[in-house]
Amino acid sequence: MTGAELKALQAPVKEKYRQSPEAALVMLHAVGHVNADDVTCRVERRDGPAVVGLHPATGGSGAELCSADMLLEALVACAGVTLKAVATAMELPLRSGTVRAEGELDFRGTLGVDKTAPVGFRAIRLAFELETEAPQDKLDTLLKLTERYCVVFQTLNAKPELSASIRRA
Repeated sequence: MTGAELKALQAPVKEKYRQSPEAALVMLHAVGHVNADDVTCRVERRDGPAVVGLHPATGGSGAELCSADMLLEALVACAGVTLKAVATAMELPLRSGTVRAEGELDFRGTLGVDKTAPVGFRAIRLAFELETEAPQDKLDTLLKLTERYCVVFQTLNAKPELSASIRRA
């Protein structure tokens, strides 16, 4: 896809949102079902269910997916798509690219072993390796715009308003 093709594809959507800002507010959903027999949750996905369980560092077998890994995967996916869209719009040629995320967790927090240990990632590092002849100043702009427009990156960076509730079924 060329930059012009991407811009043509997105132009009517952008115009719709300029004319009707409320149309840009979209509610996304995720649903999971807690298993009664073991410590897993079946997450419904477009391509079929994903069974998520405990990470081996918290006593899990490693046979199921780990939600912390899925968070990093979501970051990699979003950052990769965003980077490619921005590069395309900039008409910056990429032969190939690899996106990596690594997150540092202290599992003492989530296991309640140490009340002072944080629960959750205390550091996440995102890295891109690109095959391109683009000059460094263009790559710097590409990174800056990728960070700015990546939904998952910005969600982690800005900490959205969170709430939780519970009720009987």
